Amino acid sequence: MLAELSIRNFAIIDSLNVAFTGGLNVISGETGAGKSIIVGAVNLLLGDRASNELIRSSEDSAVVEARFVLDGRTNIKAWLKDRGLYEDGDLVVRRIIARSGKNRVFINGNLATLNMLSSLGGFLVDVCSQHEHQVLLQTDRHIDILDEFGNILDMRNEYTGHFHQYQTLKERRNALVRANEEKSRREELLRFQVEEIEKSDIQIGEDIALRDEKKILSSAQKLREHGEIAYTTLYGREGSLLEELGAVREKIREIGVIDKGFVVKEQDVDALYFGLEDLALGLREYLKNIQDDQGRLEEIDDRLELLGTLKRKYGTTLEDILIRRDTMMAELEEMTRMEEEIVSCERDLSAKEALLAKMAERLSGLRKKWARTLEELVEKEIHELCMENTAFKVVFLNESSAEIPPAFTEKGIDGIEFYLSTNIGESLKPLHRIASGGELSRIVLALKKVLAMAGSVGTVIFDEVDSGIGGAAAEMVGYKLKDVATHHQVICITHLPQIACFGDTHYLVTKSVAEGRTHTGVSPLNESERLNEVARMLGGVETTETTRLHAAEMLQGSRRS
Repeated sequence: MLAELSIRNFAIIDSLNVAFTGGLNVISGETGAGKSIIVGAVNLLLGDRASNELIRSSEDSAVVEARFVLDGRTNIKAWLKDRGLYEDGDLVVRRIIARSGKNRVFINGNLATLNMLSSLGGFLVDVCSQHEHQVLLQTDRHIDILDEFGNILDMRNEYTGHFHQYQTLKERRNALVRANEEKSRREELLRFQVEEIEKSDIQIGEDIALRDEKKILSSAQKLREHGEIAYTTLYGREGSLLEELGAVREKIREIGVIDKGFVVKEQDVDALYFGLEDLALGLREYLKNIQDDQGRLEEIDDRLELLGTLKRKYGTTLEDILIRRDTMMAELEEMTRMEEEIVSCERDLSAKEALLAKMAERLSGLRKKWARTLEELVEKEIHELCMENTAFKVVFLNESSAEIPPAFTEKGIDGIEFYLSTNIGESLKPLHRIASGGELSRIVLALKKVLAMAGSVGTVIFDEVDSGIGGAAAEMVGYKLKDVATHHQVICITHLPQIACFGDTHYLVTKSVAEGRTHTGVSPLNESERLNEVARMLGGVETTETTRLHAAEMLQGSRRS
């Protein structure tokens, strides 16, 4: 139950505190006083999106806070405990809307997310506003209303989870089938490419070795010329370096025989001589091996051209080419398993379809059962709301048969729409095509009353759902709201005195101007004040003694009901 609501700097409200009671709470006031702003503030606490435009002018932030009594509300307590937000006593929810964009949500003093607030709000308050009329006109929402009434949303959610898995399986199966259809062409290409790489017998690093070999072969003449000059200078001509060094070597040896203190060691000279001699012999062998092999040069060019072609097709390096080959071989191996995967996927799909069919049929059976109950209860309610000749029916649009298998959707196999006939002898037609504004208001109330009996929220708020009705119909709406209030706390914003007089507690919303600013206030009315307000609602600006007597009579009549 919503016990207390506090609003700061929200729209035209600067500061407002309202303490609500159990039963039927009625809120009235002049047009524009701010009655619906209160509902807007409550919606913020239920997770609605917020805008900076909601913040009162010249203020930096708006704050909305509510205290809920949780007596017997085990579902809410369990939700709070699961998230570490439970505290003994009442539940306090707070929301701050800041111009800076740093909006915050608190649940029992703990920082929370907007999603958490929205989830919690579904347990706390059900707001029935004129927007509810539009929801009732959306035929795709009718199945949701029926499932909520039958308390089968949990079962439907379980079905929906399997349906999403089914959709994923179908997408996987279809992708495999498409891939399998393209497999032959793709497989032929892959095998050709793998064979092309395998046939080339690539060796890591061979391109570098071939380029080095090509460089040598291309420079054979120059290498021979340089080698011959070096060899001739060292050894291959009269007066060569080795011949001259041999003479120097002999002279040094003779010096060493005569002068024992000669500093040049004979073995050092010998090492120099024999080193040059080894160099000369090495040059001679090198010259013998130099080849001017144009055939080999052409082979290298052809091989490098092949490797270059493979690099352009499969990778920038030989390592990349081999990696690409391994990848393609793995894909070929995967293709060999594709048929098996399709068979396995089809088997899983069949099993999932069988499960969905079973669950959907069970859902459909329960819907048919609850549809009849909903029809009876809604017709009873709308007949009592001065629509005595109205027939209400839940129509199943796509009944399946043995010849036409059911089509699975996210919500089952049923297409459901509410039909209405407002006069005797008229055929049932889709509700959205024939219902007037006043009729919609009463149907919404009838549905809300029926759903509230089965629902789990503690508070139901009706925001001017009395649009388009008056007279005896309005009085019956008051009776129905009073009836709903025996099971739930009801907060009703109304402009009709026939409804207002049924309230257990009556609140008046007023608007005033002080210091150049508009201020909104809400206060509970005592008996005298309530009489004056009902009289105002009856007579408008001019309140006569006759309207006061009428108001008193209406209040007394509502107490006798």
